[in-house]
Amino acid sequence: MDMDRAQLADFLRRSRERLRPQEAGLSAGPRRRTPGLRREEVSQLAGMSADYYMRLEQARSPQPSPQILAALARALRLTDDERDHLYLLSGHRPPTGLLAHDHVSPGLLYLLDQLTETPAHITNDIGDLLARNPMAEALLGCICSIREQDRNFIWRWFTDPAIRQAFHPDERDVLSRGYVADLRASYARRGGDEPSTRLVDRLRTASEEFDRLWDLHEVAVRRSSRMRLAHSAVGPIDLLCETLLSPAEDQRLIIFTPAPGTSAIDHLSLLRVLGHGDFVPAAPARR
Repeated sequence: MDMDRAQLADFLRRSRERLRPQEAGLSAGPRRRTPGLRREEVSQLAGMSADYYMRLEQARSPQPSPQILAALARALRLTDDERDHLYLLSGHRPPTGLLAHDHVSPGLLYLLDQLTETPAHITNDIGDLLARNPMAEALLGCICSIREQDRNFIWRWFTDPAIRQAFHPDERDVLSRGYVADLRASYARRGGDEPSTRLVDRLRTASEEFDRLWDLHEVAVRRSSRMRLAHSAVGPIDLLCETLLSPAEDQRLIIFTPAPGTSAIDHLSLLRVLGHGDFVPAAPARR
């Protein structure tokens, strides 16, 4: 793998600026001007020279070793996803299995078929819908399709304003940042391959919002979340979204279950009776 010096420098700088001194066990002090840690503080915490760390942030350094990366990950308090991203930008691939890409295994398809009363679908790690069960089609029919031109949810989210009308307005900004942070992790894990590069380039051209969020360089794999969906046939539904990752983390089985303490279970039961039909987003539910 090749080292991406510019992206590595950007990620280190932004990670350093996001970390408060108190979170790293340091005193903020009365005369601090830097929003996060100083370069000298990161180098001290990581046990390396300040000059070497400065060259990393200036995209002038040789390739760092895995030992140096491990020290930086600890010093910057990186999550597992951010640590893996750091390794990938430095030209070191974290241990993962072979990518399955768009080929869904028979076992995963069999599991999907058994979920007859629960909406579930299979996507790849860059947002392409690969398969879904009838309940997922009934729940999310207008939002994504397995047709190639309509199957990428991230593309539709940032280019089709009608899609967002199905989601609660208070959650749309959070969802946008989550989709971009997740795509950023997948992009690095794939080594900027042709499908992920093409998608990112198209999105940066088509959406100012995506372009702005991409430049934040936030990284977070989506594993579980909660969403409020306004369905035209059954009304607002509060759902928990649980994600099961393939060993290579490039395919996901996403299961939508009723949020506890809500009427979602009744609405899903009604949806199962009605069938998939045509989904037209309703006016979003409000508190």
